Amino acid sequence: MVFGFRKRAQGPVEMTTEASPPRTESEGTPIKSETAHATGADGDVVTVDTGVDQLKKFQKTHQWDFNLDYDQIDTVNTVINNDDSEKAANFEHTLLEEDSPYFEVRSSVRNYDERMPANTIRAWFIGMVATTIVSAVNLLFSLRNPSINIAVYVIQLLAYPVGCFFARTLPNHQFNTFGLKWNLNPGPFNIKEHAVIVMMANVSLQGGVAYATDVLLAQEIMYKQKFGWGFQMLLVITTQCLGFGMAGIVRRFLIWPAAMIWPQTLANTALMYALHDHKPSDPRDTNGWSIGRYRYFLFVLLGSFTWYWFPGWIATGLSYFDWIVWIAPTNVIVNQIFGNQTGFGLIPITFDWTLMTAFVGSPLPYPLFSIVNTLIGVVIFFLIGGLGVKYTGAWSSDYLPIASTGSFDNTGKAYNVSRIVTPELTLDVAGYKAYSPLFLATFFTLCYGVSFGSLSAIVVHTIIFHGKEIVERARLARNQDADVHLKMMKKYEDTPNWWYYSLFIVLFALSLVTVLHWDTHLTWWAMIVAMLLAIVFLIPIGMIQGITNTQIGLNVLTEFIVGYMLPGKPLAMMLFKTYGYITMSQALYFLQDMKLGHYLKVPPRVTFFAQVAACLWASIVQIAVYNWAMGNIEDICDPEQPDGYTCPGATVFFTASVIWGLIGPARIFGAGAMYSALQWFWLFGAVLPIITYFAAKRWPSSPIRYLHWPIIFGGTGLIPPATTYIYLCWASIGIFFNGFIKRRFKGWWGKYNYVTSAGLDTGLYLSTIIIFFALVLPQKVNPPQWFMNPPADGNPNITNAFNNLDSNGAAIKLTVADGETFGPPPGSW
Repeated sequence: MVFGFRKRAQGPVEMTTEASPPRTESEGTPIKSETAHATGADGDVVTVDTGVDQLKKFQKTHQWDFNLDYDQIDTVNTVINNDDSEKAANFEHTLLEEDSPYFEVRSSVRNYDERMPANTIRAWFIGMVATTIVSAVNLLFSLRNPSINIAVYVIQLLAYPVGCFFARTLPNHQFNTFGLKWNLNPGPFNIKEHAVIVMMANVSLQGGVAYATDVLLAQEIMYKQKFGWGFQMLLVITTQCLGFGMAGIVRRFLIWPAAMIWPQTLANTALMYALHDHKPSDPRDTNGWSIGRYRYFLFVLLGSFTWYWFPGWIATGLSYFDWIVWIAPTNVIVNQIFGNQTGFGLIPITFDWTLMTAFVGSPLPYPLFSIVNTLIGVVIFFLIGGLGVKYTGAWSSDYLPIASTGSFDNTGKAYNVSRIVTPELTLDVAGYKAYSPLFLATFFTLCYGVSFGSLSAIVVHTIIFHGKEIVERARLARNQDADVHLKMMKKYEDTPNWWYYSLFIVLFALSLVTVLHWDTHLTWWAMIVAMLLAIVFLIPIGMIQGITNTQIGLNVLTEFIVGYMLPGKPLAMMLFKTYGYITMSQALYFLQDMKLGHYLKVPPRVTFFAQVAACLWASIVQIAVYNWAMGNIEDICDPEQPDGYTCPGATVFFTASVIWGLIGPARIFGAGAMYSALQWFWLFGAVLPIITYFAAKRWPSSPIRYLHWPIIFGGTGLIPPATTYIYLCWASIGIFFNGFIKRRFKGWWGKYNYVTSAGLDTGLYLSTIIIFFALVLPQKVNPPQWFMNPPADGNPNITNAFNNLDSNGAAIKLTVADGETFGPPPGSW
């Protein structure tokens, strides 16, 4: 086993192992070795670090590993301190050479590689067709409310029978084109081809539609400014694909290390193996269950598909099961405390998997410590803090809703932006002072505070908990503490770093052309600052997502910075946010798919070309569909558009551009401003990780070591539009599966947990698609009219589960009379 050399080999290194007897990948068993040597191209034998030396590498990079039990880390420390070479070799063999050191990975990813083609004609054909369809459909329906998205599990499931069909029908004949040999049907449809298809389609699935299309909509519809196809194409391609160059550069930190498990990817790999392996399970390993994962997945999928017809169509009241509010529909306090849609939602009961997974995703892939830390954040900041704000009347909260993504004026009505914007799309200061300061709902206000705290917590947490680890991984690169998966990937030719650097440089140059050639108000130096933000935060936020399954966004930070740098310029703000936030977010999605290829042993160069091609093509498709929609859908983005094409995403984006780009953070959060107290969260986020670090060193085996402040602050980052009710439901299910079941029935959990998540999600998505296209979209059939469904004619006087203050967004304590206002005295803002 080779990780680092005492003598540098000149030229390529050939690995040899001494095993008795060695087994190959094609036999379907792990490659094991008791002793390892490396032979350089010049024939010199290079000594390899083994035993205690290798365990020291493991210690340096896993000392603060949240996904390992402390007992394992303590054992490593004890062995190293005693300098016990024999125990070190045995322990290292168990931790790394046999398999991954993580039970979750061992349960979901095979610890061997098989010889099978990945870069095939049929994989590329299916992948590009899937990319085209999902890019077009997701973009078109992102403009509509209610909307729908094709999810990754749907593509993953549908690609399997299509691939098998091609394997049965295409001719098995080897062609020779100018010396290049290829075959339309190189054998059975295999898991590596399947992975290539999913990675290509995921370009338009993981991050949803191109974020830049919301910029274009806000620019063209709300601000009446259109630059044409050239600007549109460059903006979408650069913002979607720039992150790919960044992702490849940081592979040594976020893909190769065993500690970067990327939990959501494990659900994809588990489903892959379930689809391609139909064998029954061994009851001795699964707490008595013998059903194979493939059959189990189909049963869960069928159950999820069937059940969703009840909360999705027959009895939608099962989603927000607000039985206390049904008893007292007009009581303001009851609706505020127990309301599930706009209140605190203190009784988290739902029978709808959609609600449990809304915004946050399925809780089953999340590690238990990540769920618990997120729950701590919900309780501290949004339940305790939110109740304190609401019932002390702070920030005029008596006149405002608890949960809303809107912005309000000092009469409680939606903020009228037209009263404060000039024809040049800048702030009309006189109009602003004559009109109203901007007010936010309780949860929306607190979300900015926790966002400030999460950003400072990320920086401090990464430095003190992972600083040495990052330095070590930068030094060792592919020779770091490799688990079996990285060792097996070393036999494939790696993608050269200069490919990623070149791609990044070209796309960054095109980004400068995009913002400077057209009158975007974004300067070249501001564009560089946006890129630096994305680059600096990529590794810290990537490490957090790779460990916890939670992605923390830079949206608030980018808005905050550009609001001070370029005040009163909303278009510049939108572009700065997109380049600073979305390029990093896209990089993380690319990295997650790279990890999928890593787990399924797809050659790195195949992964590279598949992702690049899919990204470029998806960008072109989405711009084409965008322009078709703008030219063919009448009254698009109008709030009264008859077919529902009201552009909800662009509306939210426009609101953010008003808050940060037009009014600016100084007038909202600066010294003396209404929400200036939220700036204290920067300090809280910086100090609390330090306190936890020293407390964990003092009591290393206590639960304190699992306090993760970036997740406590940032795990709640989707509130709003998510609600505390959704998070409480999500956490309840996650703790049940990853706490109770994992501890009591570990074998069952390892075999079926991720497949359960995939089955529930896939059944839900398929059912949602059928209901949407067959019943909702045609608007010819109404749901059953009874208490558990809203009335088809919208009559508010009919008694039903949705006729209450919470559902109507009216659980507000105080209102103002005509001509009156609340908040600061007129003109004082």
